[in-house]
Amino acid sequence: MGGQQAPEVGQWLESLMRRHERPLTRYAARITGDVERARDVVQETFLRLLSANHPGDDHLAQWLFTVCRNRALDVARKEHRMSPLTEAQARSQSSREAAPPAAAQRRETLGRTLQALQALPPNQQEVVRLKFQNGFSYRQIAAITGLSASNVGFLIHTAIRTIRQKLQAATGPAGGA
Repeated sequence: MGGQQAPEVGQWLESLMRRHERPLTRYAARITGDVERARDVVQETFLRLLSANHPGDDHLAQWLFTVCRNRALDVARKEHRMSPLTEAQARSQSSREAAPPAAAQRRETLGRTLQALQALPPNQQEVVRLKFQNGFSYRQIAAITGLSASNVGFLIHTAIRTIRQKLQAATGPAGGA
């Protein structure tokens, strides 16, 4: 790399980190069960980006999530555990803005939804988070996880149905099916 390219690479990397660091950290933390280990995984992901032949910008997010996932799984295996974040840890990463009563109701519903999500099998949790937290398509999720796109669709459909049933059961018969 020439001397003139270094500032451009630095700006490019900084821009990518601003865009992807937090979602990658949340994703890795769900796999490793520890925010600090997740930060290390994300840092290593960006280092690998600099030294690897990565795809163009069209597939860069998918590449980053795939590398991050693989490294996080390695870390989790090394630690012999794969536990999701506790609800308290997940809340510690969320916004601290003061909220009106409607937002409090929304948080309560979100809390019930997160509890229902955490009760799902890990593979369903992972695909739901990749879809709804990170906005990936079924095809991208399939590439990240190594599953088929149809299997991703099935897992997401099953997860949503299960979450909906649990929320309706929690709110009583007024929710109706």
